[in-house]
Amino acid sequence: MAERLKLRFACGLYDRMRALHAREIEPEGIELDFVAMDSPRAIFDRMAGRLEFDMAEMSSSEFISRMGAGQCPFVALPVFPSRMFRHSYICINTESGISRPRDLEGKRIGVALYTMTAAIWMRGLLQHDYGVDLSGVRWVQGSINSPGAHGEPSVMPLLRSVPIEINQSGKSLSQLLDEGAIDATMGTRLPSAMRDNPHIRRLFPDYREVEKQYYRRTGIFPIMHLVVIRMDVYERHPFIAASLYRAFCDSRDRAVAAMRQSPRDTMLPWITSDLEEIDEVFGDGFWSYGLKTNRRTLKTLIAYMVEQSLIAEPIAVEDLFVPVGEP
Repeated sequence: MAERLKLRFACGLYDRMRALHAREIEPEGIELDFVAMDSPRAIFDRMAGRLEFDMAEMSSSEFISRMGAGQCPFVALPVFPSRMFRHSYICINTESGISRPRDLEGKRIGVALYTMTAAIWMRGLLQHDYGVDLSGVRWVQGSINSPGAHGEPSVMPLLRSVPIEINQSGKSLSQLLDEGAIDATMGTRLPSAMRDNPHIRRLFPDYREVEKQYYRRTGIFPIMHLVVIRMDVYERHPFIAASLYRAFCDSRDRAVAAMRQSPRDTMLPWITSDLEEIDEVFGDGFWSYGLKTNRRTLKTLIAYMVEQSLIAEPIAVEDLFVPVGEP
């Protein structure tokens, strides 16, 4: 029997990845050393900055930006460990005179990382769905709930100048929002000041309904992360793309089946109702991999990245990923 190829893979321990982590599902011809990490930012920084792993979960925007700049040491699989609607992560201080999206125009907005995928989606939906002119916004970049930076990112420079101020106040963005030094925040965390300051709230309080309407209207379930493989590893062993893709799909399918068959295994009180609502909104295959059902979502992200000066021109969706034998 041929020896299996050993690959070190860094990823969050999501439910759709657990069967791979537990080795209940194993990619054909591959021995996967699954390095489970809680912080996606740490995975991105270690992979992009130091190429520490053979393959890893990766920020979609960081991968696409590197491709656009011609400085990408990775290839990607159309596997999306993280997807999330982002309306609920725009938070405001109502004392800044904000009650609707257009009130953000000309304000100081804290953002964890201007180039992060979540922020790109949020700016895109504000501009396209609500007509918000963000050209006069002053951005303050830093960690939402702790002083300093959001990780140690090594990201491609923007293609045009944007008024971004690095938060060097010694305070978190949440503290600055609480004090009124900034007017709103965008990120992957909610500001902790929401717990004690009644003036700090979501821009879209009824975000669940807003996000459902957004999906019904657009068919977009925003993609945050994908999976990358070091290019040198892939070029030596091209068979791994299809093998890994099948295994990722199998692991996801097992997680979906377990969620449906044993809802008692989760602590969510209304999981049965939640599943019925998911089926009503999404139909089959709500957490899809591959290009066929994700083309519009990926094209929209790419278009936003061009508009926001992260890449110079659109990249064809097919060019983002290596072949995986998708049916």
